[in-house]
Amino acid sequence: MSKQQQKILFVAVRKLMRPLVRILLRNGVAYGALADAIRKCYVDVAFEDFAPEEKKQTVSRVSALTGLTRKEVKRLHELDGEDYEASQERYNRAVRVISGWMNDRRFLDVKGKPAVLSLEKGNKSFALLVRDYSGDIPVRAMLAMLEEAGSVSNTKDRVRLVRHAYVPAGDDQEKIRILGTDVSELIATIDHNLTAAPEQLLFQRKVAYEAINPDSLVKLKKLSFARAQSLLERLDREYAKHEQTGDAGEGVSISLGIYYNEQKSPEE
Repeated sequence: MSKQQQKILFVAVRKLMRPLVRILLRNGVAYGALADAIRKCYVDVAFEDFAPEEKKQTVSRVSALTGLTRKEVKRLHELDGEDYEASQERYNRAVRVISGWMNDRRFLDVKGKPAVLSLEKGNKSFALLVRDYSGDIPVRAMLAMLEEAGSVSNTKDRVRLVRHAYVPAGDDQEKIRILGTDVSELIATIDHNLTAAPEQLLFQRKVAYEAINPDSLVKLKKLSFARAQSLLERLDREYAKHEQTGDAGEGVSISLGIYYNEQKSPEE
């Protein structure tokens, strides 16, 4: 890597880190804790992604690659990391429950809209929906999770889908888990596109303007949210048609995310 490329990379990393550091400071995470996590991540990535071809990665190679001592590399490599897959699966299960509610005919009303479900009784129940789409998560636990997120309401054991999306609104821990899943997916896409051949590039686009009339913000925000939600719901229905179940063999995980960002123009 040239000095100019390295300079550009560090500028990009500082921009990337600023919102992350705001989140960390707001949640009482000091620099030392982040530094430990980054060292662990360096070691894990070096072992998993940078081993010589057809050779086993070694502590010595990782030490040379990361700049950490062999003793530190060994310690970090043997340290149990956070159960990332479990937290990601919990988030994904909530998404699958809502997707099933919106696409499975068993849980739709006569107009093809998500039906109001009984909590546990009958063939059109929230309990059946959770059993079929969330695995072994207890029905009451999933209900509490979706209620805290503002996605469902429950009145006298009649459960209604309020928002056609799972975006936690009351559980700070869930918001932080999504930071780890959704942001990492975006960065992984950018990482892939930095080195991939033109025919193997993944979709990565955005539309941006720096001097929008403030009087238009409300209109444009509503338009953006409505169009984005409509696209995601159409894709959700299409993805659901191709999802494998049972013993159909190993599948591939795919996702597509859209975000809206708003801030003052640079000159302000």
